[in-house]
Amino acid sequence: MAAKNLLLLVGDFVEDYETMVPYQALLAVGHNVHAVCPDKKAGDFVATAIHDFEGQQTYTEKPGHRFTITHDFDKIDANSYDGLVIPGGRAPEYLRLNEKVIELVRHFAKAKKPIAAVCHGAQILAAAGVLDGVRCSAYPACRPEVELAGGHYADIAVTEAVTDRNFVTAPAWPAHPAWISQYLKLLGTQISL
Repeated sequence: MAAKNLLLLVGDFVEDYETMVPYQALLAVGHNVHAVCPDKKAGDFVATAIHDFEGQQTYTEKPGHRFTITHDFDKIDANSYDGLVIPGGRAPEYLRLNEKVIELVRHFAKAKKPIAAVCHGAQILAAAGVLDGVRCSAYPACRPEVELAGGHYADIAVTEAVTDRNFVTAPAWPAHPAWISQYLKLLGTQISL
């Protein structure tokens, strides 16, 4: 299997598990993963947040870890990447305001490169206008944005994921086994035991 070059788009208060777990899993199977954040360079870090489901009407938020950026955002060339990963958390709500982020997402969508988005990551997809006719899961509070962007909201269990065209989406980090597995399949990853 040829290693793929993947771009991981993060920002301050990105969800901790939705960043660390796919980053490490994709590296573990042999892919190259470049973590970038607007206005940050290799060696800088973002603060993450841990979101948990503890019985309240929505998730709770606690401080996470520092996640180190591996590449300069301003120097990336979308043409050199085979896929995109967009974690959730609070970062997508402001990252979607960055025009270069929107251009990147549009590049991956237009080129039909595999895109994995989880939880609030769908906010960036919606802002980029790439969800028209796409079945897309997200954290339930993002449903209106998915639908306003022309997507078909996939109301699935928090442990499930959905693949439609070149998009793999899931509601939150409890879906990691399904979400990462479906993304690996879309990437053409082969794992031998």
